[in-house]
Amino acid sequence: MSNPIHILLQTTIPSAEDDWNIDRFSLLADHLASIKNESGARLYEVTKRNRETNAQGDDVVLSELHNSHFHQLWLFAVEVGQGLTTNDCSGITRFYQRGGGLLTTRDHQDLGASLCTLGGIGRAHFFHSNNLDPDQSRHVADDHDTTSISWPNYHSGSNGNYQKITPTEPLHELLRNEDNASGAIEYFPAHPHEGSVGVPEGQDRARVIATGRSQTTGRDFNLIVALERTDHPERGLSGRAIAESSFHHFVDYNWDTLKGCPSFLLEPPGDEIHRDPAKLNDVKTYVRNVARWLTPAK
Repeated sequence: MSNPIHILLQTTIPSAEDDWNIDRFSLLADHLASIKNESGARLYEVTKRNRETNAQGDDVVLSELHNSHFHQLWLFAVEVGQGLTTNDCSGITRFYQRGGGLLTTRDHQDLGASLCTLGGIGRAHFFHSNNLDPDQSRHVADDHDTTSISWPNYHSGSNGNYQKITPTEPLHELLRNEDNASGAIEYFPAHPHEGSVGVPEGQDRARVIATGRSQTTGRDFNLIVALERTDHPERGLSGRAIAESSFHHFVDYNWDTLKGCPSFLLEPPGDEIHRDPAKLNDVKTYVRNVARWLTPAK
């Protein structure tokens, strides 16, 4: 590859020190930037940014993403429903339609609910107040410890610990890891209250590719939905897209709790990752797989 793939890592909030701002995703950015090809050339050029708006209130990059040099957008929806304007969504949708790769991730209840307004992959995110999970039996709190957080909230484990994931069959290429005897990714960083994702009704290009299991109720829940390209007769091939149940799969605190977290996160962390850091190879392999899989066809 003669030119690097340009990846934009972006949050849906303005810069705020005591929040999940983009600086709290530094380990992810560093890992992506470290990936090289056989010749030693960097494969990915990574840009990190928080939300910055123009006079109309639109994000200056997202609203014009379809006209940008970026090939992928990794969007961390860390607000409670006001993170994207109509023009932002239009810019992202047009970017995706012209072949750009899109990863979208959020968290519990209504955290990141602005994703609902995105075309295509937005409907794969289920929230408390908008785009509810069609399975009404899931409209109950799963994390019983943090009572201030309502559903959806799946307790996959403490921050700083691992969760065992279950790839669905057939094994998706995003979840391959030849370093494991199983040939698959087995562990993700855990989080006490993950959100909810699923295949939107009428969407035949999407499928759930991995599930987790609640540590409180034992109930399985969806971790990742992958959406394949579509071939439009006029626009050509669209991009690929991913919906994830929690941005905590990627944030610094869930890779290394010593990196710290915002003051509003009160749950005590676990220490499994510090005791056995080798299992982090799984999520790092997944990150490499995602960057490769989301790269535009052209």
